[in-house]
Amino acid sequence: MSSTSTFSTTFDVSSTNKTTTAPAPKDGYDLPIYGLDNNRFISLHLTALSCISISLAFSVIVITFSFRSSNRRFFSRTKSERFVVYMALCDGLFNLAHSLDHLHIIITKDHVRPRGLCVFYAFVIGEFISAQMFMVNIVSINAFSMIYMKKDMSFGKYDWRLLSFTFGTPFIVYLSAAILGKLGPTGAFCHFDAIKGADLWVYYLTILTFVVVVVNVILYIATWIKIYKETKSLANVLGHEAQAIKSIHNSARNMSLFVSVFLIQWFSLAVYSITALLGHVPEVILYMVISLNNIGGVLNGLVFIILKRRRRKRPLKADSMATITTSQSVSTITSKF
Repeated sequence: MSSTSTFSTTFDVSSTNKTTTAPAPKDGYDLPIYGLDNNRFISLHLTALSCISISLAFSVIVITFSFRSSNRRFFSRTKSERFVVYMALCDGLFNLAHSLDHLHIIITKDHVRPRGLCVFYAFVIGEFISAQMFMVNIVSINAFSMIYMKKDMSFGKYDWRLLSFTFGTPFIVYLSAAILGKLGPTGAFCHFDAIKGADLWVYYLTILTFVVVVVNVILYIATWIKIYKETKSLANVLGHEAQAIKSIHNSARNMSLFVSVFLIQWFSLAVYSITALLGHVPEVILYMVISLNNIGGVLNGLVFIILKRRRRKRPLKADSMATITTSQSVSTITSKF
């Protein structure tokens, strides 16, 4: 995980009282494998592999049960149901590549070789990490829009706008990084090369993660403040209008679940990146990142279970809301969630 670590280019040879200059590292392959020098190698990779394996199993279960429990066509399902599948797909593919990456390193006690294989792992890992971040950011914006403007974001037919942005943007970034030789070993796994890709680690991953986390926190808090205030005032609202507001609240709460698990999963990475830039990563933060970043499938599985339970307890009433005059768009919004 120490992709921001640096090499000391000189060391003192006391026996000769001369300073010998060591060659500066050219890429991540010139860096030592993290943990071999401090007996943290096995614990780091076994912790990661344990979390990844459980997460991968949950992702497969969620995708399987999602399709087995619904007879409707995929794109006719609610947004929440589709988001669960998208997130499980991202987690599953990320976990699969990351498990092979860690397994390769723990068996060989060396960087992933040949470089092309490491680049492949890095591309898959980066693609689906970023896709999750972009997707959850869209979810939080959508929930905010529903609560404050009573408007639902249109993702286009077959969600093409959502999928083009969330998967297309990181695809371009990581393809460009691969072409420019900026993908490779970090010392603990494959992502941005610790030397050649250090700039992208800082300007893309670190800043992106920090900005997305901050934006999501702000929108999340603002959304729940509005829900709280409107819930308190519902006592004075009757009939269809009250039902409309409650339905929007329920939809926003469903969307907020994805933001909540995102913050749990990736907040530690933002903290890790900042502390790495400052020059020292406390060990507790390192293991938080290893554990939390790799349990996305478990968290998404919990969202899936919660949504299923809510759906059984509170059937959608979109059809009965079609005649609401105070909020014509409400029936459209709630029927999609």
